[in-house]
Amino acid sequence: MVDIFYRPVVGVVMCSNLVKGHQSHTLQNKYLNAVLDAGGVPVALPHALAEPTRLASVMPMLDGVLLPGSPSNVQPHLYGENGDEPDADPERDLLSMALIAQVLERRIPIFAICRGLQELVVATGGSLYRRLYEQPQFLEHREDPDLPTEQQYAPSHEIKIQPDGLISQLIPGSKTFWVNSLHGQGAKTLGPRLRVEACSQDGLVEAVSVRDHPWALGVQWHPEWKSSEYALSRILLEGFITACQQRHAEKQQL
Repeated sequence: MVDIFYRPVVGVVMCSNLVKGHQSHTLQNKYLNAVLDAGGVPVALPHALAEPTRLASVMPMLDGVLLPGSPSNVQPHLYGENGDEPDADPERDLLSMALIAQVLERRIPIFAICRGLQELVVATGGSLYRRLYEQPQFLEHREDPDLPTEQQYAPSHEIKIQPDGLISQLIPGSKTFWVNSLHGQGAKTLGPRLRVEACSQDGLVEAVSVRDHPWALGVQWHPEWKSSEYALSRILLEGFITACQQRHAEKQQL
């Protein structure tokens, strides 16, 4: 039986950044707050957990995993392309790829946001557009850095929800939504484990889910931004936390 009052433990991947000359782990408050507001307890995951024995020790403690956005990009060699990525975070790549393999094998709920979606695409055999803005068929999906943050995260384009998917189950009858857009890369091809959940009007994949998994969703926009103020964001995050509660209940029965 699911305890609706239980606050599930959600592991949130951190990023690597220099802070005043010191190599540091960072994690933006908006992701932590989104998990808290939806009813979960966020736990920051440092990159050292990519080591297999460390990861194996922490996985039983997690009811779910959140892959947040980041200024960094997935290294191109991970999806079969040559060349360097100036905005890479190799240690995050290692942890995220290892985590995705674990959550898919153990059927743990996962919510992947922006870079997180791109990690999910790559980890399941897909590829990315490295510079989406150089593809003439697509809209400008990057934010305007000269605008105030509030305006950067304002809804900027429409998405169409695909029928019979995870999002359509969470929001039956709803076919379109407006979402924000703050990314320079995007999904190019998908592996067979992923299904398309939503696309923007230019045809770019905006959301994916993992086939034959209880709850594994990736979105290209940022639902964590003031998540309690937007119906779509609130429903997705609460759906994720509910799935995490169900996962915890299943573990208790083993």
